[in-house]
Amino acid sequence: MAPLEPPLITGDQTFATITAKVSGIAERKTTMTWLLLLGLAGSMLLVLLGSIGWLVFEGIGIWGVNIPAGWGLAIVNFVFWVGIGHAGTLISAILFLFRQRWRTSINRFAEAMTIFAVICALVFPSIHVGRVWLLYYVFPIPNQMGMWPNFRSPLLWDVFAVSIYFTCSALFWYVGLIPDLGTLRDRAKTRIRKIVFGIFSLGWRGGHRQWRHYELAYLILAGVSTPLVLSVHSVVSTDFAVSIIPGWHTTIFPPYFVAGAIFSGFAMVLTLGIIVRKAFGLEDIITVNHLEKMNKIMLVTGMMVGYAYSCEFFIAWYSGNLYEKFAFINRAFGPYWWSYWIMVFCNVVVPQIFWFKKWRTHIAVMFVASLLINVGMWFERFVIVITLTRDFLPASWGMYTPTLWDYLTLIGSFGLFFTLFLLFVRFVPIIAMSEVKTVLPQAEVHHDLHAHPQETTGAHR
Repeated sequence: MAPLEPPLITGDQTFATITAKVSGIAERKTTMTWLLLLGLAGSMLLVLLGSIGWLVFEGIGIWGVNIPAGWGLAIVNFVFWVGIGHAGTLISAILFLFRQRWRTSINRFAEAMTIFAVICALVFPSIHVGRVWLLYYVFPIPNQMGMWPNFRSPLLWDVFAVSIYFTCSALFWYVGLIPDLGTLRDRAKTRIRKIVFGIFSLGWRGGHRQWRHYELAYLILAGVSTPLVLSVHSVVSTDFAVSIIPGWHTTIFPPYFVAGAIFSGFAMVLTLGIIVRKAFGLEDIITVNHLEKMNKIMLVTGMMVGYAYSCEFFIAWYSGNLYEKFAFINRAFGPYWWSYWIMVFCNVVVPQIFWFKKWRTHIAVMFVASLLINVGMWFERFVIVITLTRDFLPASWGMYTPTLWDYLTLIGSFGLFFTLFLLFVRFVPIIAMSEVKTVLPQAEVHHDLHAHPQETTGAHR
């Protein structure tokens, strides 16, 4: 007889305990730990603002970009943050459509992570254009000069892809929040909280008609968001693939980038999930079972990324193109060899530990692994972008060395991300209460909790 699936929610939870535990996080008094963390993240955010201010005043000459390295850390960071933003919508939309009920414990903060990561991503192409006060030129805005953006420019494709993705993700996140905001409004003890949550809950009363409309809207948004998960990073990768640069001119980029984005996104969700469950005592809601399932997805997508790395080398050899061959030999054994092998170790070797259940369910191991995978995925973008300093003509070869301002901007972007995330965990329910309740045994119509509690807990998963 096949073993039963372990329960998704542990600790004998009820509807009331779920509401009390999750709402209590947003209702409790501000702790000193949270203030210290916010102060640290806010300081890093000030570093970002200062870096951007100096960039606007002085120009992009403060960065390490030069000829032939026209793209530096700004584009590396852009692609990295866009990739981080993928897992949230994947968990929310695709797993929802496939009726994967384990998503309910992690989808809320994963969606928030998506929005904050995309905000961080949007910073970089905006400042990379140099004259940020002319950024509106990239939008197709009718004007008296009859000037239109160049629709064949990959920069414009990014504008459409990322802005649409951000809009749909934010809308999807907000619609999912409405029932929980209604709960916080009903529990509010101050007039200000009641008014604020009353406005944002849009008059939610939890009636039958409202639930019917809500579920239909959520389903439609999931259907709209699903192709966007695949399209947005495909567009970002096509920016590279449409060029004639050796090492970039390959059709494997779109699936390769999408798999890598899901890989890195899940690693970030895992990192945040481990911290959140420990900090707020949510071990019964975000269980080891949830973390193990994410590790399995990371193992699969990690192997897809490893396959893409080897496939690139095969294509370079099979093409018979000398420049293409040299580009990949240069990545592995050129002046930036160290970044290539860090990438391979973190993205290909490290996920292999998830073959073993012992390590897949070990909190400390998976936390370190998720951090290493995030480091590896940042280096993947670094390798793709920076190794172009050796192109067709040896006479034009050069080296790219990031400056202090490059590093400060990168550090500052993490400050922006963590500031937004800390504000989110303080004021908004970090777990989708209304969805988690649907996976409790009590949500089943024929559940007889008092007669057969143990039997029913396992059978309905």
